[in-house]
Amino acid sequence: MAAVRVEELLAAAEEQEAEKQRSIAVHKELELEFDLGNLLALDRNPPAAAGLRGAGPRREALLRALARDNTQLLVAQLWALPAERAGGAAGPLVAQLPEPAFRLPREKPPPRARPPTRWEQFARLKGIRRRKRGSLVWDEQAKEWRRRWGYRRAGGDPARDWVAEVPAGADPDEDQFAKRRREKRERVARNELNRLRNLARAHRAGGAAAAPAAPFHPTGHQSRAELGRAARAARLATASLGRFQPRLPKEPAEPPPRGSKKRRFAPLLGDLAAERSRQLELLRGMSSKKPPLDITRAVNKQLREEDAEAAAAKGKKRAQRGKRGRRQQQRPGRGGKKSSSKRQQRPAGGGGKRKKA
Repeated sequence: MAAVRVEELLAAAEEQEAEKQRSIAVHKELELEFDLGNLLALDRNPPAAAGLRGAGPRREALLRALARDNTQLLVAQLWALPAERAGGAAGPLVAQLPEPAFRLPREKPPPRARPPTRWEQFARLKGIRRRKRGSLVWDEQAKEWRRRWGYRRAGGDPARDWVAEVPAGADPDEDQFAKRRREKRERVARNELNRLRNLARAHRAGGAAAAPAAPFHPTGHQSRAELGRAARAARLATASLGRFQPRLPKEPAEPPPRGSKKRRFAPLLGDLAAERSRQLELLRGMSSKKPPLDITRAVNKQLREEDAEAAAAKGKKRAQRGKRGRRQQQRPGRGGKKSSSKRQQRPAGGGGKRKKA
């Protein structure tokens, strides 16, 4: 008995060792192609066609075994790379991956080249090369290096000079400061017009994907509808979709979206007593001959009818009071004239009826 048990134990140990070796060693007819830079393994061995037919547990088991073997080969190649400890002797073991060999496809198509502007076309035609100028220049008046543009720039701002020189041949009575401000406004407007023209030209040449879509048409004059669309797009371009954005003074309120109210359903698994009561109430309403009465709706209807009757009666009273007032205003005028005429005629006649004592 003891010998049999020892032999069984040795056989079990050999099977376990063979199972471990089988889990590590993978044999393929054709060697796999590896791209360790992309952690990619290409298996050109044809799979068993009989096992891949149909959909069932056999097919899933075959695919899982194939994926497991290929992953084992990829991990073995990674362990063959030179490795080092990161962060000292107690740190994790890190392997340096080589450069990728395969060019993986892009998720999205590459962006199109932006069409050149009129100045870029002119500079290319004339051979003008763009050279970068320094941001600082020497200011002779201040005797220091200053910025070329912006605040405290070299030469100062001509619009802030306290005295302006009148050029030769100019009108001595002309305001040179106003002329400078007018010329600056014209330059700004001309630059903005050129920018809008470049956007329109790029939109026509390369389509909508060539240049970013402008919120306005490059005409300088926007209609009310275009301004409304631009304001709405700017308001909705927030994380809350414009829910907390303030509106313009005369901007109309947007109507609520249709179908925004979500329906609520009772849970399928829950209180059985509540479900039983709902079903009994439904059956009781279906079996009863009398129509169901909504007390709240009936009370509200009665209150509305009473309010309407009270308002109608109040309107009639006001109309009657108005007619009565107009009649009273007309009667004293007519009666006054007749009484005055009678009073004037009585003394002239000398006679009149007297009451008997």
